[in-house]
Amino acid sequence: MSLASILFTNASLSSLWTSNCRSFGPPVALVRTFASTYALNKHRHHKNATLYSLNRNKRKLLTCKSSSTSPDITATATTTSSVNGYPEYHRLLPCPSQNGPPRIEHLVVSEGGPVSEYISKALDLPPLFVADLIHFGAVYYALVCPEPPQSATPEQIRIFKEVTAPSVLKKRSSIKGKTVREAQKTFRIAHVNEFVEAGTYLRVHVHPKRFPRCYEIDWKSRIIAVAESYVILDKPAGTSVGGTTDNIEESCATFATRALGLTTPLKTTHQIDNCTEGCVVLARTKEYCSVFHGKIREKKVKKLYLALAAAHMPIGIITHYMRPINIAPRLISEDFIKGWHLCQLEVLECKEVPWPDTAVEEKYYVEDSGWPLKNFAYECKINLLTGRTHQIRAQLAACGAPIVGDSMYMPAAIAEMASPGLNPYGKYKKQYASENDKAIAVEEWIAQHGKEPSVAIGLQACQISWDDGEHIYEAGSPWWRWEKA
Repeated sequence: MSLASILFTNASLSSLWTSNCRSFGPPVALVRTFASTYALNKHRHHKNATLYSLNRNKRKLLTCKSSSTSPDITATATTTSSVNGYPEYHRLLPCPSQNGPPRIEHLVVSEGGPVSEYISKALDLPPLFVADLIHFGAVYYALVCPEPPQSATPEQIRIFKEVTAPSVLKKRSSIKGKTVREAQKTFRIAHVNEFVEAGTYLRVHVHPKRFPRCYEIDWKSRIIAVAESYVILDKPAGTSVGGTTDNIEESCATFATRALGLTTPLKTTHQIDNCTEGCVVLARTKEYCSVFHGKIREKKVKKLYLALAAAHMPIGIITHYMRPINIAPRLISEDFIKGWHLCQLEVLECKEVPWPDTAVEEKYYVEDSGWPLKNFAYECKINLLTGRTHQIRAQLAACGAPIVGDSMYMPAAIAEMASPGLNPYGKYKKQYASENDKAIAVEEWIAQHGKEPSVAIGLQACQISWDDGEHIYEAGSPWWRWEKA
């Protein structure tokens, strides 16, 4: 029995089908092609899936009809370097000024061969573009196709069962001795010529999230310290510490490794938001990576932050509870809610400073989220007592003092100021007649939040220390103190 070529199309919460940034191409020896839209979060699948019929004669590669620059994916690489001496990519670069919509293709290989050749033919993508996707870490494989999402149609489920039938799997020597679950684990494809056998599952992130600011930074100047086991980096805003699921090339770890001329890649030990700058510890060995993780678990690592708030913050410890759902925006409550995570920070100082002028905001791509009064901002020194994702951003916004440039949390804070009680977990929260009414209010509150900032917000990890101050490092001046020459 021949294996079917399977094409799933994964979408974000906003539909890709209405965008102008998709390309469709039927796989080689296509038996069946189908697509389904579903949310990246397994808790929020779309209810409907759509069957697409593709015509090979009408196949074409679409370009994104946006104001951003489209990458030249057919050009060959050259030895040209950027202003800071780091090699540029001329196939996936120039980076568009804005990231396009995500596009993830899911395939089951119908005919064994080199992975890059198969993907190129299956998705009708230029070979050099596929090679760059593999270099970026945007291609994954599993020996056996994972189960389709809950939104899958009966036809999709039937095809999945066909290619994972015991009679098919038992013929594959590569999965002997493994359970099906073990064979469904995904791993990155590391080489363009890596052989993939028929039946192998492939996940291709065709539109990886980009970080063009990596090419604007003088990375050597951002190195704070180099020790035998670790490196301290003053991370620039608008960059990812260790990369994303679909892009490990444009990361702090990669560029810091190159800046120092190291032969062994640096490894991440902890994260801070892409839009946050400041101290980050990168391990030089796997062993120290484990050691530092242990120090974090044992609460031996202390982090101080500078936050540029839009309003005054009181001195002292501030406590909230965060909803245990890994989706932004993070919802927090002033009152204890069973199962929600404790969030505590201590405001050590709060001083009035000028609001950043237009030149500074333009230099760091700081977004204007509509805060009404922009004469003064408030620089707060914060001791982070618990380390939750978006904690400082969410807590300060809940206090009516969102961080300057925080396009996600500031709009909600402004909405609450205009209509007290809109936040179902805020100071002026209302009583709801039923749980359904409260659920509706929660969805309405989430809708008040904006998108994630593209580059910088007023937040810096200004100091990191561990082992009771035996090791202590400080970042340079935050971006908002920059003065126009």
